Amino acid sequence: MRFIILILILVLSNSLFAAKIDTVIIFSKAMGKEIPNLVISPNSSSNSSVSYPVVYLLHGAGGSFLDWSSNVAGLSQYCDNNELILVCPDAGFNSWYFDSPVDSSFRYETYITKELITQVDVLYPTIINSKFRAITGLSMGGHGAFYLAIRNQNIFSFAGSMSGGLDIRPFKNNWSLADRLGDFTSNQKNWEINTVTNMVKQLDNSDLELIFDCGKQDFFFEVNNIFHQKLLDNNIPHIYNVNEGSHNWNYWSKAIFTHLTFFTNKFQQQ
Repeated sequence: MRFIILILILVLSNSLFAAKIDTVIIFSKAMGKEIPNLVISPNSSSNSSVSYPVVYLLHGAGGSFLDWSSNVAGLSQYCDNNELILVCPDAGFNSWYFDSPVDSSFRYETYITKELITQVDVLYPTIINSKFRAITGLSMGGHGAFYLAIRNQNIFSFAGSMSGGLDIRPFKNNWSLADRLGDFTSNQKNWEINTVTNMVKQLDNSDLELIFDCGKQDFFFEVNNIFHQKLLDNNIPHIYNVNEGSHNWNYWSKAIFTHLTFFTNKFQQQ
């Protein structure tokens, strides 16, 4: 009997102090459709007198808003322990987080920067200040996080990329990129202005703080090294970590906590 009571106490204590996980459906006026998003908030967020920093966490090509929570243990506990909110938006099968110049049904930059963030700030007790807002992601989401942050430095102060496709041009026939930007031969300008590696000059005199990494066995390793060198050549401060690993969840499930720790430390310094 005492054993059963002890189990009940443990279950109740875990439920009392567990982070909240919500699926939030937001209608995008820009795309005329409903989009699901996963939001993990600390249990203490029910206290209306406290506000929290937010990290936007982007999935990769072929993924969904459920990828991070389904593949990485410990995210909810991290939110509880460090008092932050995680938002995992759905970005379609292969959107690349662009406002596509050739397909108006893909307007994910507008969705995230003008629709999603606004609604999250209404629905949750967030600190509505760019100094308490970060964005990171894996693969397509790594490119997307840097892309969105560099183009919207009034919204994000910190950005990360894990195994990011930071130069999309070598991958002209992959992951529906031609559907988002047009055929490379006929639409080269679209590719040049929308690849992160060509956006380094936008970081001159910028306060945006960057962290990124890639595994040595990853097919995106070379483009990450090139981006790192471009940042060095232009005297852009950043953190670049090279690790053992490939393009898989075994790698990202570890890398994400390096990013979250970096962001948390930055938030606490504000």
